[in-house]
Amino acid sequence: MKNSSLVEALLFSRAEPWTLVELAKALNLGGQETADAIAELETSMEGRGIVVMRAGDTITLGTHKEASDVLEKIYKDELSKGLSKASIETLSIIMYGDEVTRGKIDYIRGVNSGFILRSLLVRGLIERKVYPRDRKRFMYTPTVALLATLGAQNVKDLPEYERINSELRNASVGAEIEPNDETREQAPN
Repeated sequence: MKNSSLVEALLFSRAEPWTLVELAKALNLGGQETADAIAELETSMEGRGIVVMRAGDTITLGTHKEASDVLEKIYKDELSKGLSKASIETLSIIMYGDEVTRGKIDYIRGVNSGFILRSLLVRGLIERKVYPRDRKRFMYTPTVALLATLGAQNVKDLPEYERINSELRNASVGAEIEPNDETREQAPN
């Protein structure tokens, strides 16, 4: 497989930004080889709905700016609907879990949760914070507004919090990678 295709796979798999150093290390490439692979990927994606987005030394995949009107309509329609079963499931994991990362959510659910997390973020139900044990990752927490809506001052006020929290801890054994490990948290294949 070409290096540009491997870069694309890594960017797609995480759905969060990668630094150039992280990409080079993950692919066992030099800095120039990584830059060349990214440039080749950008060229191959010209005229498509998905583009490579850069911010400083980080890159990620995003949607083409010309698709914004269509996407905005879809997002507005989605936000006007009630929460789906998958959204409620993901929200429950976030509300009852400890230090919930996207990898942990994907591991527990067994599917990619990127779109659902974005939807919950846009709705203002959850917020993304820097993961304390690895500042290159994020964790998700319920917003204060969500807790207030539920009549709770904090997550421990939620019904059966201790029992459900314990079950989630057991269900997520194996989802976290040790902080000293140089690999990144990813959903299982």
